[in-house]
Amino acid sequence: MNNVLTIPLLSFLLLLAGCASNQPTTPPLPSTPAEKTELDHLYQSWSGVPYQFGGSSKQGIDCSAFMQVAMSSIYQLHLPRSTELQSQQGRYIPEEQAAFGDLVFFKTGWNQRHVGMYLGDKQFMHASTSKGVIISRLDNPYWASKFWQFRRILPK
Repeated sequence: MNNVLTIPLLSFLLLLAGCASNQPTTPPLPSTPAEKTELDHLYQSWSGVPYQFGGSSKQGIDCSAFMQVAMSSIYQLHLPRSTELQSQQGRYIPEEQAAFGDLVFFKTGWNQRHVGMYLGDKQFMHASTSKGVIISRLDNPYWASKFWQFRRILPK
């Protein structure tokens, strides 16, 4: 093959391959201004509510119940009650493709799991066992060491 054609052709193919690998496999949930406003209201309403294992009210709530409330309020999506079952919903999302509204999961112990909602910019909202409903950072050394996966929950 002619070298004059080979180099541009190879460059073009490499460019296509690079572009294709960056495409998300599952589109993110929309993050409209209304959804972000709903999230703000939700957070203001629940901020500081204490953690209670098995709890599902403003007297005390656990992480999976809080994700049920959040996903229902913002996206009108129903999630199963347990973190284990929630971690099997939707599709796995690579960390670099995580977007507002994705669920973020952590392995916090031998058989313990934790879940929160990703807000973007390395922040997530969750019901913390020590501080109740708060916003934390993924790059916090504790959470970074426990990170497991992102899941994107698709509307039915």
